Amino acid sequence: MESLVAKFNSLRITDVLHYEKFNLISISHHSTKIEGSTLTELEAQILLDDGLTPKGKPLNDTLMVTDHFKALHFIIEKARNKTAVTTELINEINAYVMKNTGGIYNTILGEVDASKGMFRKGNVTAGISYFPNYDKVERLTNELVVFINKKMKDDLSIDEKLYLSFDAHFNLVSIHPFYDGNGRTSRLLMNYIQAFYDLPLGIVNSEDKQEYIQALIDTRNEDNIQIFRDFMKKQYEQYLLNEIKKFEDGFSSKSNKGFSFLF
Repeated sequence: MESLVAKFNSLRITDVLHYEKFNLISISHHSTKIEGSTLTELEAQILLDDGLTPKGKPLNDTLMVTDHFKALHFIIEKARNKTAVTTELINEINAYVMKNTGGIYNTILGEVDASKGMFRKGNVTAGISYFPNYDKVERLTNELVVFINKKMKDDLSIDEKLYLSFDAHFNLVSIHPFYDGNGRTSRLLMNYIQAFYDLPLGIVNSEDKQEYIQALIDTRNEDNIQIFRDFMKKQYEQYLLNEIKKFEDGFSSKSNKGFSFLF
């Protein structure tokens, strides 16, 4: 991955006008589509760029996309300021993600407002996956934060930084600390670590949702983090290759065509 990151950086792709904005829109589109949003990438772009709500689409889907986009800007700002990863930061990320779509959960231990980034107070499942008991959530999240901060103090290679971001993603979504928004929050934590190290931000392609979920399941069943690392490495490398190709093809096309006046 290091050679691809080096080539991506050498081309100064991120310096292209509006690159960052449209890349963040793409991340928000794919992350929310994995969770059921029906907006196309073009609809998400028009929504986030022009503020125009797509016709015929559920309001909840629109709110998912706008909330994720704001959450993405939040984590980038925190990462650029070199803010330490804390449990409170993870709660804040989830609060941004669920701001306009989070509901109220009434439990025997009290009310949980999912729009506030509050930890769950009940047990949850997703498909065939069972997650840790609610009374272990806070401890496990704190342990994950300690692990991340300890690793971030080491002198890591680019590959090791990326693996740390993938590991944080996997572990947080496996703790499943919230009633909703766990996948989006975990992918944003991954992006936070990548942004902290000034690395390109990874995207889990929504078209690969089935393979993504299977990688999570297989990693848990086999207790082998390398399975998820390999999946995410493939996603990351493909993203970089696609961006490099688009940039080089666009540059070559413009250079060869020259300029012609239109009357």
